[in-house]
Amino acid sequence: MHRAHWVAVAGVLTVSGMLATVVPIVFPTPAGAAGTLPAEQAKATQIEAQIQQTGQQVDALDQRYQAALAKKAGLDAQISATTARIDRSLRTIAKDKATLHSAAIEAYVTGGASVATDALFSGSQTSALDSSVYSQVVTGDLNTSMANLHTAVAQLDAERQTLSTEDAQAAQAVATAHLAYQQGQALETQLRSALAQVKGQIATLVARQRAAENAAAQAAAQAVLSSAAQSSVPAPPPAAGGAGAIAVHAAESQLGVPYVWGGENPGVGFDCSGLTAWAWGQAGVYLPHYSGAQMADSTPVPTSDLQPGDLLFYGPGGDTHVAMYVGGGMMIEATFPGTVVRIDPVRFGSTFAGAGRP
Repeated sequence: MHRAHWVAVAGVLTVSGMLATVVPIVFPTPAGAAGTLPAEQAKATQIEAQIQQTGQQVDALDQRYQAALAKKAGLDAQISATTARIDRSLRTIAKDKATLHSAAIEAYVTGGASVATDALFSGSQTSALDSSVYSQVVTGDLNTSMANLHTAVAQLDAERQTLSTEDAQAAQAVATAHLAYQQGQALETQLRSALAQVKGQIATLVARQRAAENAAAQAAAQAVLSSAAQSSVPAPPPAAGGAGAIAVHAAESQLGVPYVWGGENPGVGFDCSGLTAWAWGQAGVYLPHYSGAQMADSTPVPTSDLQPGDLLFYGPGGDTHVAMYVGGGMMIEATFPGTVVRIDPVRFGSTFAGAGRP
């Protein structure tokens, strides 16, 4: 039974209420599989799924943080409004206290005799009943009125204290939510860094695999060429005036130029037949911009006598692809969208239709 290697990659974001916790996660890799392309690709897939999940959680944490901010802002506004009401009540108390105090002093000094002449009781308010009520307020209701005012202020102050407590709790909730949001962002950054590392490893493995495949293909091509060289098929005459070498040099000057559908523009883009047509055009040989037509216009060449500049055709009648032989079992080609003009080993697979010399 193989022992498993456990490879730490990133972390999982767990959310409880307003709290977020980063928990390390590991992906099991069977013994002997570490560093293989399938293992790294599986790891990348897992990390990408984790990034998506974490991103959704981070978005949720952001919304909680915004809600906590809004709640605290509302409490702050209520505290300000309550404080303003308390200040207004205190000013009212001070004003009423001064008025009642003055009235009490006057009642004590005059015994209420001046009440009938006070402006407060002019007109319809000069009745004996109004004077009596006033005297009761001055002498008997002073303490009650003051007590009521103090009670109102006390209630407002209690409300303010309650709001202050809630505001402090809301501030703590804001801090907690913000911390959770930051932790989520940190985890997402870690995951993306881990993914970049894994993709870098994948790129290295792909490059190694491609190099091995190219070496194998080149060896196979050399074997086919060597075997074909022993045949008795007569070779066609070489291209006059070294035109093949000129065509190869022209094609190689476009290495790295992107594949462009229907392209035949140096430095801009080529498709397969566009590259070979343009390259041979630099040697003064016209070729149509179609691989099948190029095969029809070329002299068949046995693989035992390939020379630089000869064309390699694929598909029935050469109608799917064309490349140019550059020597040493290698060919230059523009393959498909997303690639560039490059040199690859000659392919003699099932789709190989033959070679031709323009």
